[in-house]
Amino acid sequence: MDRKKMLAVFVGAWIAAALLTWFLYASTKAPRVEKTVAIQAASHDMPAGTRLRKNDLKAVRVPEKDVPKFAITDINLALDRPLLFPVSANEPITSSKIASAGGAEGVAATIEVGKRAISVAINDTSGVAGLIQPRSHVDVLFTRPGTMAEAVTTTILEDVVVLAIGRNTEGTNSTTTPAAAAQAAARPQAQSATLLVTPTQARKLELAKNQGKISLALRNPLDRSSASDSSATTGHELYAGVPTPPDPRKQAKPVVQRVAEKKEAVKPAKIVDVFRGDKHVQESFQ
Repeated sequence: MDRKKMLAVFVGAWIAAALLTWFLYASTKAPRVEKTVAIQAASHDMPAGTRLRKNDLKAVRVPEKDVPKFAITDINLALDRPLLFPVSANEPITSSKIASAGGAEGVAATIEVGKRAISVAINDTSGVAGLIQPRSHVDVLFTRPGTMAEAVTTTILEDVVVLAIGRNTEGTNSTTTPAAAAQAAARPQAQSATLLVTPTQARKLELAKNQGKISLALRNPLDRSSASDSSATTGHELYAGVPTPPDPRKQAKPVVQRVAEKKEAVKPAKIVDVFRGDKHVQESFQ
């Protein structure tokens, strides 16, 4: 009986040693399968200010423990964003290296070559009740105040892209969070719209800002046509067909006919010389 117990103990010890040996071998020699994560990296060298496109990015897989902080995994979060710093090929793209979606930093990098950004003051009336969002297409209307003969409204710019509303460079959509919607509702009515224009248009717009009132007209972004009639609208056209009240300053005054008084002709007086001693006096008689 004792021999059987000793044999069982020996067999158990042998099995335990074999399992321990296999475990040590598997942990040191067998290949490990690590969990990896796909992140976005630069496909080539890019300088600061580059607006990221699909061909500028590529997905690379790195071990989960080696994923950089703020690494971007969704390519849509990086598209159309400008780089704030230069990057090298295969370098991971992080959110700290690109401009944020709603911020104004890096906006200069989004301005197309040959274009300029200029701001105009708008409110809920001149800004289409807040319906104009960044990347909207608008026409710029200029109104010169004055009398009916002096007042005029004309379209000075057509199909202009809105770069930002205030400091917001991204438009709101149906997926906007309640906090963002509340912030948009609390924005002041008087703010500014930054337009993307050419240098010539910028000078024209700046002159119009100082000569009268600027308003924006929202248009369909797919409508690239220009107005066939570019003439200005005057006060005479605005009141066409409406009878104009008479000007009291130009009303004719009644003519007062005066009867000329006939004066009788005055007969010439007769002068008589009177001598009284050494005195000479002239007296007249009718």
